[in-house]
Amino acid sequence: MNKSNQLAPESFTIAEKDRNSRNQEEHSDSHHGHDEQSVHPHVHSEESLRRVVNRLSRMEGHIRGIKTMVQENRPCPEVLVQIAAVRGALDRVARIVLDEHLSECIARAAQEGNMEVEIEKLKSALDRFLP
Repeated sequence: MNKSNQLAPESFTIAEKDRNSRNQEEHSDSHHGHDEQSVHPHVHSEESLRRVVNRLSRMEGHIRGIKTMVQENRPCPEVLVQIAAVRGALDRVARIVLDEHLSECIARAAQEGNMEVEIEKLKSALDRFLP
């Protein structure tokens, strides 16, 4: 990668902090069913949580590896291949989360008679998730 096209690390840090701050404000209480409108407790099995957290931890390490590649000025195609691998891994985690939500949360809402609310929440999340 051409050094003249790279942003200074401080630029990434400022932009990331700004983005993270906005995201935290938007999602401060709405994640994991802790919002005031939550219809059901957001409970998942320990196995499921462990599986998702392990996958995310591996991706975190992979992303650090990509960062190192960029810092070492490795060829762009190599970096892009690694970014594609992380995207694929993230998509697989999203699929696990969605499957779990459908089989656990939506099923629970159906039993409790809160299906419409949960479907609306899912639609809203998918609107933000899908391009």
